Amino acid sequence: MMSQGKNINLFLMDGEASGRIKCTLANWTGIAYKIPRTMLDKARDISYLDQTGVYFLFGTTEAAGDPVVYVGQAGIRKNGRGILCRLDEHRRDSEMDYWTEAVAFTTSNNSFGPTEISYLENRFCNMAKEAKRYFVKNSNDPSPGNITEEKESELEEFIVYAKLVMGALGYKLFEPLVVRKQQIEAAEKTDEQPLLFFKTQKADASGKRTSEGFVVMTGSTISLTTTKSCPENILKFREKFAEKIDDQGKLTEDLLFPSPSAAAGFVGGSSLSGNIMWKDESGKSLKDIEATE
Repeated sequence: MMSQGKNINLFLMDGEASGRIKCTLANWTGIAYKIPRTMLDKARDISYLDQTGVYFLFGTTEAAGDPVVYVGQAGIRKNGRGILCRLDEHRRDSEMDYWTEAVAFTTSNNSFGPTEISYLENRFCNMAKEAKRYFVKNSNDPSPGNITEEKESELEEFIVYAKLVMGALGYKLFEPLVVRKQQIEAAEKTDEQPLLFFKTQKADASGKRTSEGFVVMTGSTISLTTTKSCPENILKFREKFAEKIDDQGKLTEDLLFPSPSAAAGFVGGSSLSGNIMWKDESGKSLKDIEATE
């Protein structure tokens, strides 16, 4: 069954993609804003940001430049300000200087109360951790609060649309690197990329092509050694993902690479052609697979 198309409205509030962006969806009461940290003062005229809501602070680590996110909630303060007031507090916090952009969610009818935003903060935080694309900076797990079954159903529907909007704004925060078999079957997808394999005396890995590059999957075993002629970029990948490789060379997480060859080099520890090394169950190489597509 084919997924239906969605009409997402992106309004460039400053006339450029690097500025403030308002995002809405047809038949959805939610409203999202993407605001650069340097433009918070210009966002003071957005009345919706005086409401309650949930927000995300995006940035990178100082050492490695890895993506990080903080998930928070904002209620109405005594001064009558909501989300924007909370973002201002984070901007003044010297320990939170890592973030460069904020994405905030609220509603057109100001329907979020403390219970709703607590539930959403908890769900969004856990979803981000499960996807493992960003390091989640929250030190404590947010409380989900107590809600009725009816309210939970309503909020879960809000989350479905919020995931679409977050992706449209450029953040694949909730999207796993690869779609697992059971998820594919549940969605009745027919265009999923085939699983590919890399097998040598020192390595035994599986992976697949995605729209972003090539993913080497959890449980793959890579060569513990590298050749003297191993390319510099492969050595950097080994260093970057060192904490995600156990003592036996087995990956503890899915890892994304820019190309099949980068993935093959990482697995084999040398300069290798991904189009030749990655093969399907029948032994057909990626090169031959692509030639017949």
